[in-house]
Amino acid sequence: MHGRTKMRKIHVAFAFLLCFINSIRAQTTQNINVLFVNEEGNLVAEKAVDVALDYVKRNTKLGVKVDMERVVGNRTDAKGLLDSLCKTYNDMLDSKKQPNVVLDLTMTGLASETVKSFTAALGLPTISGSFGQQGDLRQWRNIDQNQQQYLIQIMPPADVIPEIIRSIVLNQNISNAAILYDESFVMDHKFKSLLQNVATRHVIAPISPDNQKDQLMNLRKLDIVNFFVLGSLNNIKRVLDAADGVSFFNRKYAWHAITQDKGDIKCVCRNATVMFAKPTLDNQYQDRNGLIRTSYQLNADPEIAASFYFDLALHTFLTIKDIISEGAWPGNMSYITCDDYNGKNTPERPTIDIKKYFNKENSETPVYGPLKIISNGLSSMEFSMQLSAVGIREGSSDKSVQLGSWKAGFNNNLTLLNPQSMTNYTADVVYRVVTVLQQPFIFKDEKAPKKFSGYCIDLIDQIAEILKFDYEIVPVQDGKFGNMDEKGNWNGIVKELIDKKADIGLGSMSVMAERENVIDFTVPYYDLVGITILMKLPKTPTSLFKFLTVLENDVWLCILAAYFFTSFLMWVFDRWSPYSYQNNREKYKDDEEKREFNLKECLWFCMTSLTPQGGGEAPKNLSGRLVAATWWLFGFIIIASYTANLAAFLTVSRLDTPVESLDDLSKQYKIQYAPLNGSSAMTYFERMADIELRFYEIWKDMSLNDSLTDVERAKLAVWDYPVSDKYTKMWQAMKEATLPNTLDEAVKRVRESRSSSEGFAFLGDATDIKYLTLTNCDLQMVGEEFSRKPYAIAVQQGSPLRDQFNTAILQLLNKRQLERFKEKWWTNNPKAIKCEKQDDQSDGISIQNIGGVFIVIFVGIGLACITLAFEYWWYKYRKGSKVIAVQEAQQTRPPKNLPRDDFKQNKLYPRSRF
Repeated sequence: MHGRTKMRKIHVAFAFLLCFINSIRAQTTQNINVLFVNEEGNLVAEKAVDVALDYVKRNTKLGVKVDMERVVGNRTDAKGLLDSLCKTYNDMLDSKKQPNVVLDLTMTGLASETVKSFTAALGLPTISGSFGQQGDLRQWRNIDQNQQQYLIQIMPPADVIPEIIRSIVLNQNISNAAILYDESFVMDHKFKSLLQNVATRHVIAPISPDNQKDQLMNLRKLDIVNFFVLGSLNNIKRVLDAADGVSFFNRKYAWHAITQDKGDIKCVCRNATVMFAKPTLDNQYQDRNGLIRTSYQLNADPEIAASFYFDLALHTFLTIKDIISEGAWPGNMSYITCDDYNGKNTPERPTIDIKKYFNKENSETPVYGPLKIISNGLSSMEFSMQLSAVGIREGSSDKSVQLGSWKAGFNNNLTLLNPQSMTNYTADVVYRVVTVLQQPFIFKDEKAPKKFSGYCIDLIDQIAEILKFDYEIVPVQDGKFGNMDEKGNWNGIVKELIDKKADIGLGSMSVMAERENVIDFTVPYYDLVGITILMKLPKTPTSLFKFLTVLENDVWLCILAAYFFTSFLMWVFDRWSPYSYQNNREKYKDDEEKREFNLKECLWFCMTSLTPQGGGEAPKNLSGRLVAATWWLFGFIIIASYTANLAAFLTVSRLDTPVESLDDLSKQYKIQYAPLNGSSAMTYFERMADIELRFYEIWKDMSLNDSLTDVERAKLAVWDYPVSDKYTKMWQAMKEATLPNTLDEAVKRVRESRSSSEGFAFLGDATDIKYLTLTNCDLQMVGEEFSRKPYAIAVQQGSPLRDQFNTAILQLLNKRQLERFKEKWWTNNPKAIKCEKQDDQSDGISIQNIGGVFIVIFVGIGLACITLAFEYWWYKYRKGSKVIAVQEAQQTRPPKNLPRDDFKQNKLYPRSRF
């Protein structure tokens, strides 16, 4: 009985103690009212807030009890969300549950702006986890200093993680980038701020849901080789698989994968190296993170986002509880309804300083990292990203190299284990060069490293060696350097640079004022080059027997016939004339010169009579002498006519005066002429013609102006138009001749010209024409250069390459390297042809034209040798003649006292038959 009484007393005491504890707990537990606003699809935040409520409920020692009202809105439906907010808020006021704080976990867009406009207008203390920096929070952009104490925004990790791109770009000096992201990242407000004041050409775009290959190919057309993929591991895998499908894994490309997920990167790639960045959990928070994820089922992914929203909700609850507990919360806090708001009656909250209490330390350890409030747009959770290089071979990771880490924040540098190793995981600096093929500046060469050779290739190679970059060359599709049409649109290299499809325009590109308005040029790398004329080189016809062309063939035949006829007639007259030598030998036996005009002698006489040597002794008979005199007269006339015609023939060949200047070309009509269609030369003539037309219109308006006085009109009254219309006529002639579209077409038309005074002349850059004459012997450059302009390298307007290239070109100029390039590609060009000097007959008749005379000599000597051999053979073998030595002849000489007639019976040679 005594024991039961004692036990009953113990139970009573325990019950009393329990009641006492509960009464104390009831006294220290603080009730707070929370208006929770979220947007559709943000399930991670929804789950994290539920876990935070459960945590507060299960941990009564925290001394806080949360009464929460929820509003979920659509990101694009501002009116619907505002109506829901006002209804829920008014209901809370009606039920005497005025909200102590608004927990705004909307992400971005109209939903976020609606909540911020709502809370700022009604003066409701708010802690927001929306995306955006200070300038992006348009509704809180101009809040005063007091409002900044209770309108608080803390950026979620997904809003801070993209800032690592800026750090990587600056560290690696990346000049171009494509940033692709999925729905787990919000990049709308990052388009301008992410790489602001960084000289990096970049594109920010969501990952294509259907065809990532086409998306990557389109980005490559923009000359982008550095890719950043922000997203979940699954979406990163899709993009990397697509990149492998289009062979975007080599030294020319750099890939960076950035995620909020915990796992490792995977892709079905044959050979890829990817720089991979993911958040890492600090060791001091491992236990806390494990407790919340296992005991309270905070299993939403990404882990870092769920932890952030959990800590933000829990920290918000505890901050409001601390403010109320310490008496810093206003006792008679006033609220106005949505209907009461008139734009000027926002309640004042001078004593609520959420920022101060939020930054105080509390007993709750962060799940992932501490939250730090600095100011709206700069406040975030502290955490780090691990940076590694992941090698993927045949679809599986074969190695992972730790590169360093990055502390989340703005303008934070990378902390690298080995800064030098980063160069192994970046794309080579490869610039896209567009050009127009034009020898000797740039032409295709399969043996060359870049498949191109030329003056400009040597130049860009030297610049690349100085500035440490690589390049790839692509000929522009339309083959034009760039001209502007009437609508202000450009083509050719200029268009490629304007559209950011190329970094460098290379070639024999002239610096022009209109081009400098849309692109930039480096300092000139080549001398001033003008326009000149290309024509067919006149060929003087040569002939070894040119001296025979003075007379026509019929005349030569007639002379030859007259020669034989006269010789035959002379023989006949001498044969039958009784006064001839052969018919009257006794009469002329005492004459010193005795010449028997047989047929051979007649032929010889007529031939030698035409020479300065003369024909020798004339026939004895009068009839023969008349024939000889007639032949002499004929020969004198023929020789005089031949000499006169030869001089005239040579004079006429010198009278062909070729075109020697642009003025000569404009004054004639037999030769058509034109520049290339779309070339700078065409632009020059077109504009000169337009200027002349404008001057004419101005002069006409001045002359016909009725407001002029008689004296002023008299000063303008001239018979001749005071401005030349030279270019107007030339431009009209060019259009009638049709402008060639390619250089090959122009050269073909020049070659098809009949002569230098009839055909086609091409007007183009002097360097092009000089090279054509250097490699072709049938073309010539005519006239002096005009409209001279320098050649320079073109870059995008505002490109930093301009200053870098200027420095490099000036260095090459000082080293005289540019002069060596000229000597290599002009003086010592391997394709240069050594042409024979054309015979213009200014120095006399060349051997090509007079060589036939020497041939005649050699033929005559040859015939003489043959004749000698024939004579020797005839008299020795055919006639059986006895050849007697000199001594024998002397022995057979008759004595002095022997009669001469007796000796005649023993003569050695037979009597001539003629």
